[in-house]
Amino acid sequence: MEHTTTGNGWIMWKAQDETLARPVSVLTFAPGFPRIPEVVTAARAASRLTDPRLAQVFDVEDGGDAAYVVMEWVSGASLADLIADGPMDSGHGCALVAEAARALAGAHAAGQAHLLLTPQSLRWTRSGGVKITGLGIDAALVGAGLADASDPVLTDTLDLAGLAYAALTGYWPRDSATSLPPAPVTDGEPCSPRQVSADVPIDVDAVVTRALLQRPVRQAAPITTPGELADALADVAPPVPLPEPVPVPPSPRSGYRQTGSFGQAGGGSGRPPAPGGYRPDPNDPWTWDAQRSGDTATYQRYPRQRGSASRAMVGVVAVLVLAAIATAGWAISNELGKSGGSAQAGGGGHNSSGKSSPATVLTPTGAESFDILGSPGTPEDPEDAANPLTGKSPAWSTQHYSSADFGQLKNGDGYLIEMGKSVKLSQLEVDFGSGSAKAGICLGNSTDATPTNQDDLSTPCPSGFTQVAPQRTIDGNTTFTISSKATGQDILIWFTQLTSAGVETISKVTVKGTATG
Repeated sequence: MEHTTTGNGWIMWKAQDETLARPVSVLTFAPGFPRIPEVVTAARAASRLTDPRLAQVFDVEDGGDAAYVVMEWVSGASLADLIADGPMDSGHGCALVAEAARALAGAHAAGQAHLLLTPQSLRWTRSGGVKITGLGIDAALVGAGLADASDPVLTDTLDLAGLAYAALTGYWPRDSATSLPPAPVTDGEPCSPRQVSADVPIDVDAVVTRALLQRPVRQAAPITTPGELADALADVAPPVPLPEPVPVPPSPRSGYRQTGSFGQAGGGSGRPPAPGGYRPDPNDPWTWDAQRSGDTATYQRYPRQRGSASRAMVGVVAVLVLAAIATAGWAISNELGKSGGSAQAGGGGHNSSGKSSPATVLTPTGAESFDILGSPGTPEDPEDAANPLTGKSPAWSTQHYSSADFGQLKNGDGYLIEMGKSVKLSQLEVDFGSGSAKAGICLGNSTDATPTNQDDLSTPCPSGFTQVAPQRTIDGNTTFTISSKATGQDILIWFTQLTSAGVETISKVTVKGTATG
């Protein structure tokens, strides 16, 4: 056996099950270890669960000082390993924790709880997907057994929120000991994920805060169960797949079907290898099509890939199609040239001779917030306004309002980009936060703007500005293509609706067009 981990009165080993030829984890205890009964009880309870996302318990022996527990050996990277070089992106981090939350929701339905989730407990195995280790056992080892938890469901929910926090920030906000640095604290509570990292989307920040701090956020109730947390993360996080497992070797039989049962006592997923050594893997979407019914899954092999000759033929056809497109484009361009016409792409400017002037990336001279209830010289929130012009962190954000309609205080809010000279726009690329707000683009001169109250706001832009791109739903990276001939020295990104969280952010702005003065 190979020694892997030592605790206070116990040792974890890696061993080989010679009968079934598989690696296993074996937990043994020092003589006189006081919590053997609690650990054995937790291990026996965990052995009754067959969810493949929960590390399986194979054998338990209660023999006093000779007691031991045999469990599934889980390889792969822990959450602590995954964020060793920096936080995960919000999509993958939320997907990982949401999957773990669904597994714990199933355990709770069966009367079991983990009670001591840490970044080391959550693992990603490239052959089996999400794995949670130490269900009930880790807590029993340190004296926090099932009988000691007054609310096991809430305890696991708080720890799951802590895992999401760690994935998004690289810090650990809970009291349990981990290898991660503790989360920064303000007023006796962990800072929200977005206070630690501006890259965390606002809606994701709100969900984690509702679960971790157990308080309502913007009229949304606290999250108190793993199922609620999984659903909430799925609602606010972009639908991205988890990291793709190692590809499975192709089967020599193109249409082979294999049926197996999850959670068999043989370890792993419990699915027997198919003829030819092919092992079905439901975590590989490029290889299998899975249809599940109860505990049974059927996997259909996709058609085999084309041979080299077929791929060569596809390449030849692609070249011919591209050549035809290029020839047609040349012919159209040549015909336009003969007729004295001009092609305008993306709303680019024209010079006095009628020929297109190439649109270029323009450099703004500054930026500020624009409040219709204030005045252009006194923006409502000047901090971080220049950062989107260079892509620096943190991102600029509007004030926080109680609702998406600005708390019914006004009808709009804006981010003003100062160009320092008159320009004609062709394109504006803006990287917004997530959450489906609405915004349009206005062009004009802020020196001509007159702040108005909400009752006077009947035009699509504040006075002194002309709308050059209509209002649209925004979410993430958005490109506004502009064909208007209007010119002005100031570009106004004009919000008429915020996200459901009552705020919107801008992290990057790229201006394209031509200078006209």
